[in-house]
Order: sequence, then C-alpha cells, then structure tokens
Amino acid sequence: FPLDHPRLWEEELAQQMKEEEERPRGLKALKGSAALRLAGLIFAGILLCGFAAYGLLSPRRRQTVRLPTVTPGPSPTFTCTPTPLNAKPQNTPTFAGPTPLWALLPATYTPTPLYVQTPGSIQTHDYNIAAYTAYKKGDWEEVIAAMEQIATLEPNRADTYYYIGEAYRFMGEYAKAFDAYKEAIKVDPNFGPAYLGQAIALSLRNPEANIESYLNQAIKKSPDFTEAYLARAKYYLDHNRAEDALKDVNKALALSPDSALANLYAAEAYLAMGENDKALEAAQTAYSLDITMLDVYLLLGETYESDGDWANASDALETYLLYEPENPKALVLLGKAYYELRDYEKTVETLNEALLLQRTLGEAYLYRGLAALELKDIHRAEMDLKAALMYFPKSFEASIGLARVDVLKEHYGDCYLQVEHSRPLAESEEDWAQLYYWRATCNEGRNELASAARDWEALLDLPESAMPSAMRLEARNHLAKLYTPTPSPTTTPTPTLTPTP
Repeated sequence: FPLDHPRLWEEELAQQMKEEEERPRGLKALKGSAALRLAGLIFAGILLCGFAAYGLLSPRRRQTVRLPTVTPGPSPTFTCTPTPLNAKPQNTPTFAGPTPLWALLPATYTPTPLYVQTPGSIQTHDYNIAAYTAYKKGDWEEVIAAMEQIATLEPNRADTYYYIGEAYRFMGEYAKAFDAYKEAIKVDPNFGPAYLGQAIALSLRNPEANIESYLNQAIKKSPDFTEAYLARAKYYLDHNRAEDALKDVNKALALSPDSALANLYAAEAYLAMGENDKALEAAQTAYSLDITMLDVYLLLGETYESDGDWANASDALETYLLYEPENPKALVLLGKAYYELRDYEKTVETLNEALLLQRTLGEAYLYRGLAALELKDIHRAEMDLKAALMYFPKSFEASIGLARVDVLKEHYGDCYLQVEHSRPLAESEEDWAQLYYWRATCNEGRNELASAARDWEALLDLPESAMPSAMRLEARNHLAKLYTPTPSPTTTPTPTLTPTP
C-alpha cells in the first residue's frame, strides 16, 4: 500500500479551504441572504397596502360611455295613414349601407307561430326542442337531423316529414324537398301543407310549371290554411287572372284580417283590373301592417304612377331601390317618374342603370330618348326613339318624338313626313294636339304658311284640357302673325276718251 497518504488533519484543512473559495461574495452574497429576502417581501406588502388605500380614498373619475348611434332610415311621406316609419329606433347599432327596414320599428313584430305543431311524446321531447331551436336559427341541417330522429321514433307523424321538406327547400335542394313532402302525404293524405310544399318546390325548380292542381289540393285538404290561398292568389296574378286572385285574397283576409301579404296581393289584383283607388287603399293598408315588406314600396310606386302622382311614386321607388338596387322594373318606373317631374338628367342616369342590367327594356329607351330631346342631345334621342319603336311600333310618343328630332336638325321636310307617319297612331285628344302643333311647326319651316295656319286653327279647335295653356297661347301668336292684314291696292279712275282733232 502507498506510504505517502495524507493525514486526517490535512484532509480537514483542505476541505475548509475549498468551502471558503466557493462561498459567494458581494451581490451574490446579498441575494442569497434569507434575511434580505424577508425584508423585501415586507417592503412589497407595505407598498401594495399603500396603493390600495390610495385607490379607495381618492375620488373616482367619471367614465364617458358612448351609446351606439342610430342611422336614420328613409322616411317616405307617401301615405295618408299614421305609421311608425318616422319613429326613432332605440338601442340599434349603426349599420353600413341603408338602414334595414326592421330597424325603423319601435318594436319588433311578433313572429307568426308555425302552422303545424304536433305535440310529441316524452321520447321525442328533446328532439322537438332541438328542431324548433334550429328552425328559428335557420340551421337547416340540424333541423333535418333532429326531425329524422323523431321520424324514427314516431313514424306516423306527417309534420316531421313536412319540416324535413321545408329545411331542404330553404337549403335549395328542391328535389329532396319534394320527396320529403311526398312522404308526409303517404303518412297522411289529408295533410294540406305538404301539397303546398310540393307546389312551391316545383315552381322553384321550374317557374313555368303548372302547379294549380297541387294548390287546389292544399286548399281542399286544409281549407283553413291561409298560406295556401295566398300561394294560389300569387299564381293567378302571375298568369293574368286578377279576378280569380282577388277571390282567394278575400278568403285569406277572412282567415287572417291583419295579413300584410294578403293586402299586397289585393292591391296587385285591383291594379291589374284598373281599379286604382282600391289598389292604392290596399297597398297603403299593407304598408301600415308591415313596413318591412319591400314589395309594398314597389307596388305603391306603380299605383301612384297610375294616378299620375309622380312625386309620391318617386319617393316610394327610391326607398325600394335603396334595398333592391338591381331591379330593372323599379328603375324604369323611377326613370319615368323623374321624366314626368322634368328632372331629365336623373331620368337619363336612372335609365342608364336599368339598361345596363337588361338591354331589352323598350320603355327605358323611350323615356331616355324623350329626356335626351329635352336636353338637346340629338344623337342620343334619335337612337333611343328608334330603338323604342322596335319594341313598340305603335308608340305615338316615340314616333312624334322623331319628328321633334327633325325639328332640332332643321330638317322640316323629314319632320312633315314623320308627323304624317304618326297620324294613324294618334288616339287621344292630347295626341292630336301634339300632332297639329308639330305639323304646323314643320309647315312653317317649309314655308307652307297656309297649311301651317290650318294646323294652328285645328289645334285651337280642340278642348283646352287637351294641351298646356302655353301651347294654346303659342298657337294664337302664330296665327296673329300669319293673318296680319296687308294694305290692298287703291282703284284708279278709268281714263276717258278724248276727242281727236
């Protein structure tokens, strides 16, 4: 064994020296001190207590809370009945774009309960709640899933398959919807709503489909089903059967007197039958019952135009187009209203939009051409009026408008020929007043003064209601100039014979 091993005291001395070298000094020694850490914790606690006491004793600052603003919506003034349209909504968030019509309501409408609500068993109670909740949310896949569970547990419930069909219809899967309605009829052949569902699904797949038999079955099986009468009324309106539509509308109103849709269809039927006063009354009733029904504004515009109330018509149509800016029919109606209100620049602008959406709008070409005439845009007027005659070959307004274009071009011979071409198209006394006026103007331009005088006289022979007062005054002024008397030559005495030398 080795003889040079260290002694015991030498080992203890070496261990003490090693520990002395490893002991922390300076900041490291302070950090490692337990007493210092305890003092730091005590100091931090004192600071926290001080801040808490300061926060409790110091006065609180008021916080300014900004309430959500409400964007005012359109306020048409075209109804005579008081409505909540001008009421300011409360606690409504600011919207981007036009304010939704429902935001103008002081209170929301009470939702119409579902027509079919069969009480289920205890086993299907939870599925019924889930399906109803999903239906209100528009979660159609969840509706189908819940209803399929109910159908498994209670296969004899027709309404289960009916709501499966409704969900498929709202999802745009019309073939599956039709099959689901068919299953409902298998379960209960007297279940009227399923026949209505089939009719709607068929019409959505093919707008030209003949669905009258399905609608008849829906009414026969469920004679108290308001929606079936309204659906058949709409079908009749779309097929120019206004009188039949009105019968169904009256039955629907007997079942649901406060139905805005029934009043809307009544207004459409009356308008198609030429009963403008009743149409306007029904349209205003529909508006007062439901200001959120957008089609009411379009119908009000049509009805006011039929009465010649152009200002109210433009108000209603402007409101409609805020929410449906790409409806060509509404744009044409509004352009016509602007023309009658003599706002020709707006007429051209509005009808430009209509023709961008649909190039085959004959009435849009007509009124854009007439507005261009008033703006002295000869090229645009001529092109549009010729296009209008392609759609309406018997349009007196378009034909006489081309004569006016010739007057602006000072082509009085062409103007005379165009007026003669328009003569077979004249029907009303107003048309004949226009015809005599422009033919007299063309004859004066051709220096056919006698013919011009006859036309001015023919114009003055018409009733005063056939023309504006300014036109009548102009005719008198022209006649006064044409009939100014000229001095006649004086007679000289006849020379006598003198005698010759």
